[in-house]
Amino acid sequence: MNEHDPAQWQTDKLNALRLGRRLVTEVSPSGQGRRAFVDIRPIRADADHVASREGWVRPDRDRTFKLEHWDYDADQLDGFDYDAGAVLVRAATVADGAELDTALHAWNLLPGQFLHPWDTDDPR
Repeated sequence: MNEHDPAQWQTDKLNALRLGRRLVTEVSPSGQGRRAFVDIRPIRADADHVASREGWVRPDRDRTFKLEHWDYDADQLDGFDYDAGAVLVRAATVADGAELDTALHAWNLLPGQFLHPWDTDDPR
């Protein structure tokens, strides 16, 4: 898995990442009464901000990504203070798709597990 393989990703999810959109998966929490999520957040470059001001979204096959694993108090997820009691379990920044695949493998995650945020209970 050292070489980024777009075939591992569903087309809509790969396109979302290339367009700078976040993906999320729910993972095992640290304990009872907790819920945990891992998100992949493409890091926006200056060119993305320029495109946004001009009213369009810039695709980029060579994005840098931030992975974050958060563990939340399940009772807080629906409220305004969803981050009360939240714990950042781990985070990583990866330079490209190949490093993203390597990091997901190290975290025991598969591309197929990730969903659009609106299809999850992730509070962010």
